[in-house]
Amino acid sequence: MRRRSCCCLIAVTMAILLFIIFICGSISSRVRVESRSQGEVRVSGRALYKLDISWPKNPEVFSGQVFGAAVNHVSGLVYVAQRGDNIPKVLVFSTDGDFLQAWNTSSLEMPHGIFLANASTDPTVWITDVGNGPYGHTVKQYSPSGKLLQVLGSPGKAGSSLSPLQFDQPAEIFIHSSGEIYIVDGDGGMNNRLIKLSRDLQVLWMHGEKGQGLAQFYIPHSVAVDSYQRVWVADRGNKRIQVFNSVTGDWLGSWGSCFKEDAPYSVRLTPDQKYLVVAELNTNQITLLEAPPIGIIGQCQVVSSIQLAEDVKPHLLDVDLKNAALYVAEIGANQAQKFVPV
Repeated sequence: MRRRSCCCLIAVTMAILLFIIFICGSISSRVRVESRSQGEVRVSGRALYKLDISWPKNPEVFSGQVFGAAVNHVSGLVYVAQRGDNIPKVLVFSTDGDFLQAWNTSSLEMPHGIFLANASTDPTVWITDVGNGPYGHTVKQYSPSGKLLQVLGSPGKAGSSLSPLQFDQPAEIFIHSSGEIYIVDGDGGMNNRLIKLSRDLQVLWMHGEKGQGLAQFYIPHSVAVDSYQRVWVADRGNKRIQVFNSVTGDWLGSWGSCFKEDAPYSVRLTPDQKYLVVAELNTNQITLLEAPPIGIIGQCQVVSSIQLAEDVKPHLLDVDLKNAALYVAEIGANQAQKFVPV
């Protein structure tokens, strides 16, 4: 009798344990599903892009604040830049998602923006540095493997001089196929400038006043040049995009009505020049605006909006000029993501 009671007790105990394991497994499974769903994106307007969930193949290599991405569309490489102590500053992936290499450099303090120049001939990687130490307030040129080639500005010295050239927290650089250089200088420092330099680093024209008026800036954060001799600047502090003639520097127009809730942090154009791609950090959105034809700026029109997960915080992005894929650096999620045309 006592043995039968013991067996019953064991049976009941095993049943309870199996029930608990089943419940825990169900909860765990539900948590994983919910976790996956948080990484999904929502698209409003026209469905122009979708998330490539297979890129990169090994996201565990991200180890710092991912702030920028730059694409070499010729060789099929993506340079993802991150910041933090004792971590590689640049991670190199293939456009298929394979992790290829990483490089670090002691010459970077607080990197902010990254750009890949001369993709088809002699590719180099340019990184802006907003640090306040002995290497900061500069724009640096590197080889694709991380060798420092050139430094623009006065390392460790914030300033507004054009001769010699000085910066104060330069946000981003864009180098045209002609070799001409565009720099937005002022990620919160004393300068609020858009500077155009020639191939041999001579100042061609500049807009450099802080304010809300035409051709004035408050924290210019990103810059891009289209095929119609127009320069597009994400005027972050003023929640608008300003447009200039790339040859003369003349002001052409301004877009602000599309940015009531958040500011544009990054601006790029699709290869067909049909859309302006904008990152909005605080609302966690990627917005595609209709790019106007040559000579006409008009009012901004949102064509599509990609809503990312909460606190992802897209900072800067780049566009693959071969297949129009987007690579978004998410400084809140410490990762980069790829979006492909639908």
